[in-house]
Amino acid sequence: MLSLKLPRLLSINQVPKVFHEHSIIFGYRQPRCTAKDCLFSLFQLTNETVNIWTHFLPTWYFVWSLLALSYTLDFWNEAYTWPLLVYMISACIYPFTSSCAHTFSSMSSRARHICFFFDYGALSLYSLGSATVYAAYIMPDSWINSNFHKWFVPIAVFNTIVCTALSCYSRLGIPFIHFNHSIAERFPEQEHPNMSKALRIIAFAYPYFFDNIPLFYRLFLCTGDGCAHNETIPIHYRHVALAFLTGFLFATHLPERLAPGRFDYIGHSHQLFHICAIIGTHFQMKAILMDMTLRQAWLKLHALPPSFMDTIGGASFGLLLTLLIIALFSLGLYWKPKMPEVRNQYSTEKLKLD
Repeated sequence: MLSLKLPRLLSINQVPKVFHEHSIIFGYRQPRCTAKDCLFSLFQLTNETVNIWTHFLPTWYFVWSLLALSYTLDFWNEAYTWPLLVYMISACIYPFTSSCAHTFSSMSSRARHICFFFDYGALSLYSLGSATVYAAYIMPDSWINSNFHKWFVPIAVFNTIVCTALSCYSRLGIPFIHFNHSIAERFPEQEHPNMSKALRIIAFAYPYFFDNIPLFYRLFLCTGDGCAHNETIPIHYRHVALAFLTGFLFATHLPERLAPGRFDYIGHSHQLFHICAIIGTHFQMKAILMDMTLRQAWLKLHALPPSFMDTIGGASFGLLLTLLIIALFSLGLYWKPKMPEVRNQYSTEKLKLD
């Protein structure tokens, strides 16, 4: 009978500091797993298993939703559908990238950082996808064709670059600058974990709040005509509530910080954060599709059609810059410059001894 021998799990004191998770004591994988070990760990209960599956399975729900929409909408020829296409692709990418990052993050310390660089980049692109679709379908009637509306997507592209760079910086610092220090010394995440966490929260909170300015105005401030109040409002409320709950769980590390070691395998904040994020994305997608349908006639009459550069072009440009930033930070992990000063000093000291 075929048996599968899985690697022994470790405690927090048995793995390097780079692998430590706040208030998670047990269930760590070996810090130098092979790719095969990482894949086998999908079927072993570790402190990462639920993180992986809570994003891997929903990926295929969003892929299925995109394929279903492709049969009913003309993404190729109808410019009105391009913002939705950008959003749906980003909604498929971010959970898949996250599941891969959590799967392979235990291969080495460098691999862990690179995995999460891609994770942060995917989240940044999802933010850009949300901004693209919000500009097309969610913008209040009174804001259509305003200067804010015209510059909304270009600013969102800029925010994507800032978000990716700042979140990567929160792990590594500035690449190619701190090369005289050891690997452990140049990671701000290890030396200043609270500051690193704060930077990461800012990196993702800032584009979220910008992207949702039109929606927040519709939900909480707008009165009278021009507000685009319709049947989608209750669904938007659900999405916003789940988004804030997601941020709360990410920032507070509850419930594990109240009872370290009790929620190592099931129930810790990152798992709950994943679940809330996915459910929130589901409600966001549902509300977007309803707004797109209910407002189509009015938007086609009063708004300019979505342009290629404000949809697919902008998203492609954001993707290229995001990959460039990830490449720079990843190369910074391997940067080992020559240090002639050290050799000269050594030679001088040797001559003195002679």
